Amino acid sequence: MHNSPCLVSACLLGLCTRYDGRAKTDHQCLAAITGTICIPVCPEQLGGLPTPREAADIVGGDGTSVLAGTAGVLTKSGIDLTAEFIRGAEQVLQIATSQNVRRAFLKARSPSCAITGKIGVTAALLRSAGIALTEF
Repeated sequence: MHNSPCLVSACLLGLCTRYDGRAKTDHQCLAAITGTICIPVCPEQLGGLPTPREAADIVGGDGTSVLAGTAGVLTKSGIDLTAEFIRGAEQVLQIATSQNVRRAFLKARSPSCAITGKIGVTAALLRSAGIALTEF
């Protein structure tokens, strides 16, 4: 498992990619990936959104619903970012596929990356592709 690279939410590695322009360094995540080749990703940036950006959430379902076209991603002020979230998820999957990634370490409570609770758009797409997901 350690021979193939993994994806990691860039904010967990200490990169300032979160919606508020901050990092969310997670030392448990850093310990879990020690000795592994990691590819940092931020689906929201890859989808074309700026940093910082207005907080957003999935409305009308979860990430699986967004991918199916039955839910959307809206900012707190009501701006529809569904297309950007889907584009970002697709970009992350393209990176994963091109690099033979089998595992991803993702940020909890994110409309892109969450696994528990309401699954995020990127997490749902990666899971559907058979990539093992771990949340921090």
